[in-house]
Amino acid sequence: MGMDCTGPEQIRCIQINLQHSKSATNNLQKITDTEETDILFAQEPYVYQNRPVGIGKKYRVFTAGTGKHRTAIIIRNDNIDAILISKISDEDTVVLELIYNNLEFYAVSMFFDIQDQIENNLNKIDEIRKLTKGRKILIAADTNARSKTWHDHSSNSRGKKLEEYLSTTQLHIINEYSEKNIFNNTRGASNIDLTITDNLLKHILDWEISEEESLADHNYIKFKLSTKRGNTDFNTAK
Repeated sequence: MGMDCTGPEQIRCIQINLQHSKSATNNLQKITDTEETDILFAQEPYVYQNRPVGIGKKYRVFTAGTGKHRTAIIIRNDNIDAILISKISDEDTVVLELIYNNLEFYAVSMFFDIQDQIENNLNKIDEIRKLTKGRKILIAADTNARSKTWHDHSSNSRGKKLEEYLSTTQLHIINEYSEKNIFNNTRGASNIDLTITDNLLKHILDWEISEEESLADHNYIKFKLSTKRGNTDFNTAK
């Protein structure tokens, strides 16, 4: 095996909806320890008394709000500086400002409740973009929205609304075509988990739906962030 060159020049990321499952959470921790994952974007984490549990104490777990947490961002790499932006974070949205090497960006984990109007989530993204003022953003979201635009088998009304929204912004969906679907259960398969970004686009490498068993109905999404691609001068966007 050749030398691993990911080192400090890349940030390894996993995105997953854990469906509040203890076994899926245990499995995720084993994988992240083995692969030395740096950042975990979790939707519907395993919780006890409204707080995420089952994640090693050496990890930094970021959540917001006092109700049942349906999103979290978990930082495994101690060299990543992370600040929770509590002003726009809640149980379903976690926003962090991250700094690692020359790369500074906002990391967002979101859960779009299928019982809620998707417009409320899109308004939340507008709030995040307004606060971040054109700086680099990465959004990992379970949108419960289907569209052939992101390689689903069909589109639904939520997907069409999300498509229309994205067409009016500078946001891009990173999802690539795969033989695998992100979500699979006895009722069918779909690609409702999305990785979305704006001017961080050129930093994202090796996006894939993993072959590894997640012990949940959602498959792992894996990707890397290069810290040395293009203009990483965060402060000029102020």
